[in-house]
Amino acid sequence: MPINSYTFDRFPPKDVRDSLPNQVTRHYVDKVCDARFNVLKKAFIFIKMLFVHHEWGGSMLQRLFCVEGERFELRNEIIGGITTFLASMYIIVVNPAILSKSGMPFSGVLTATVLVSAFSSIAMGIYAKNPILIAPGMGLNAFFTYSVALAMDVSWQTALGAVFWSGVIFVLLSVFNIRTYIVRAIPRQLRFALAGGIGLFISLIGLENARFIVSSPATILTIGDLNSVTLTFVIGLLFTAVLVARRVHGALVMGIIFTTLLAWPIGRFWGDATALFGQPTLVELKGFMSRPDFSLIFSLDLYGSLKLAFLPVIFAFLFTDLFDSLSTFIGVAEAGRLLDENGEPRNIKQSLIVDAFATLISGILGTSSGTSYIESAAGIEEGGRTGLTAVVAGLLFLPFMFFSPLLSIVPAIATAPALVLVGVFMMQPVAKINWFKYDDAIPAFLSFILIPLTYSITQGIIWGFLSWTAIKLLTGKKQEVSPTLLAIDLFAILALILK
Repeated sequence: MPINSYTFDRFPPKDVRDSLPNQVTRHYVDKVCDARFNVLKKAFIFIKMLFVHHEWGGSMLQRLFCVEGERFELRNEIIGGITTFLASMYIIVVNPAILSKSGMPFSGVLTATVLVSAFSSIAMGIYAKNPILIAPGMGLNAFFTYSVALAMDVSWQTALGAVFWSGVIFVLLSVFNIRTYIVRAIPRQLRFALAGGIGLFISLIGLENARFIVSSPATILTIGDLNSVTLTFVIGLLFTAVLVARRVHGALVMGIIFTTLLAWPIGRFWGDATALFGQPTLVELKGFMSRPDFSLIFSLDLYGSLKLAFLPVIFAFLFTDLFDSLSTFIGVAEAGRLLDENGEPRNIKQSLIVDAFATLISGILGTSSGTSYIESAAGIEEGGRTGLTAVVAGLLFLPFMFFSPLLSIVPAIATAPALVLVGVFMMQPVAKINWFKYDDAIPAFLSFILIPLTYSITQGIIWGFLSWTAIKLLTGKKQEVSPTLLAIDLFAILALILK
């Protein structure tokens, strides 16, 4: 029988097709059963129906990535994943730039960074169904290089072993729900403050990337000079802000693309050293292809890192990563309203397990600890609500094992407007803080303001914990301090001592 003669008239039966609850689904099934279409056409229609409009228990994508009761829109999930990737892709080159100062090969760290980011984010999307990116953390890589490898004169192989063992402890804490208990012990007022503080932190990073705010010995921070960088940022910020205000879908992605295109003629491109205002520093194409370097895989020193004298380093990695990942996860969940019916971050145990395994495999593959990324808030604001957002972002990392030089086409200035506006989006939970109940407001404010001022999410959450406990106990409200929170305070003090 000719291939075009195959029909599906008997599958499913017509009476079943007519009883389908959704008109769109019946339309697609009727097309699949139409004898006028050849097999290839029918296969395409069937796949489209299966993944997008299949109503027999929900679409395959929805069942795979979506939390029950969450609205699923394929376009929003893809745009959200692209936005999250664009906002965080800097880590592909920044992480190896920092870790290579410890003696690690730049190309090997780059490959490890891509692998950890891709597979951890995909696992977050499929297993935890949350739109949160995981990648080697900024701050954790600096701690690895400067505080451990250089200051303590520890080999990077031994430091990787410490990352691995801290990951093992992390996994145990997550599997046995200890990290879940920690999250649930954090007062809601502090959670709201964490979301706002992280928002301020993201905005500060964006303003510094744009050189709109620069360091100053007199005032710590000051406004930057008007030049090609700041001018590009201001124009890009206005363009993106207008799109956001008009509620245009994909506004942050459009803003990143627009600012990139604006930077090309202003900065140096294709070797042209001439630039507006005499600053040829915005864009410089550095090539197209690169070769993956897998030399760091299994290069960690497992036994050397277990020496008694090195245990404080393992716990320093553990505490730094613990508070950083918990506060980021809580802040993004609160700001993005990724909460369950009890007001807790949804699928919390699964998310923390994935986060823990990211640290474990980071040590194996050859990079510093993986952690949840605050830039995930950018993709969530673009409509990413399910695990598909994290999967899309993770998949976008993989090609850059081979094309990492192309990242130079998108300068840091291009993502700065998006980061500043994400800070605006994350301010909403701050309005829920009871500012007239001072025993709540003071610890919340300390947590809120210390995150950007110390350039550390960990410091913000630690001092929020300690001040909350101290004020509550001294004002006779010990019933508002749980035993779990007291245990967290002890770990927080230990983290400060080990810092």
